[in-house]
Amino acid sequence: MIAVEGVTKRYGNLVAVDRLSFQVDRGEVVGFLGPNGAGKTTTMKMLTGTLQPDEGRVLFEDRPISRDLIAAKRRVGYLPEANPLYDEMLVAEYLEYVAELREISGNEARAAVADAVEETDIASVFYRPVGECSKGFRQRIGLAAAILHRPEILILDEPTEGLDPNQRVEIRRLVGDLGRERTVLLSTHVMQEVEATCSRLIILRRGKLAAEGDVQNLLTNRSGAARYVVEAQGEGVASALAGLPGVASHTSDTVDGRVRVSLQARGEDELRPVISKMAGEKGWTLWELHRERATLEQIFRDLTSEEAEDADTEERDAGEGAAAAEEEDAR
Repeated sequence: MIAVEGVTKRYGNLVAVDRLSFQVDRGEVVGFLGPNGAGKTTTMKMLTGTLQPDEGRVLFEDRPISRDLIAAKRRVGYLPEANPLYDEMLVAEYLEYVAELREISGNEARAAVADAVEETDIASVFYRPVGECSKGFRQRIGLAAAILHRPEILILDEPTEGLDPNQRVEIRRLVGDLGRERTVLLSTHVMQEVEATCSRLIILRRGKLAAEGDVQNLLTNRSGAARYVVEAQGEGVASALAGLPGVASHTSDTVDGRVRVSLQARGEDELRPVISKMAGEKGWTLWELHRERATLEQIFRDLTSEEAEDADTEERDAGEGAAAAEEEDAR
């Protein structure tokens, strides 16, 4: 549905997006992640046709959007982070105005507004001034405006920013519902939203692609060495667990007379059966034993940290050095 091919966008000397390529299939809900300044918003503006890339191209169904920007824009609904609304208008007036801007009129406009109101559940504020609506309803109004023309592609930039936990849950549910009939690209810093609504992730770092893939595959493949938490009551718990084969390091503390130990394993060997057997043999009372899985937040930090950037730079420099050496040998 969407293909980004070698896209670069500069602002003066600043390279905001650097030779970026990825694809989004029809019907996918894709999390678009990255730290501040990674180039997410710039990329989304290029997908909507608001900005044009300096290099590369954006395609919808194998057709470059630059060939007919107006037609491409009609296929996209966009909710920017700022969510600009006219506070002095009634919600009804605002949505009618958006329909007019989208060149929808008459019965078609009334049907489009009614459908958008139903999908976003804003009937209770339909005749209320926009400025009197809560932040949660304002986000819903913005979503209603974004889907009013029944777009195939929905691009959402931080749709839950500034909302309280209850409002976040409601918008998260709404985005999931909207994604059933549309291709959705969702930018957010809230990892719970990603896990709850997205099937795939695209992660940017400094304008480049840091990683992409299925959410569960990323959690599995990038989890690294396993970590175990054990809480037990008995003699020599910490020292015995630390001495197990496959344990790289450990930390321990005391909780209500019990010893709580965190074990960092060297590899992916499963230690829980070994720990459980040891507890039985030593007569410990085992209160807790679990293996912690990697979280999206940990993976995000690993992929977008300065250390990750430095590692990539070293790897790139090493590769360039090896290539130069091979070229010199050839000469």
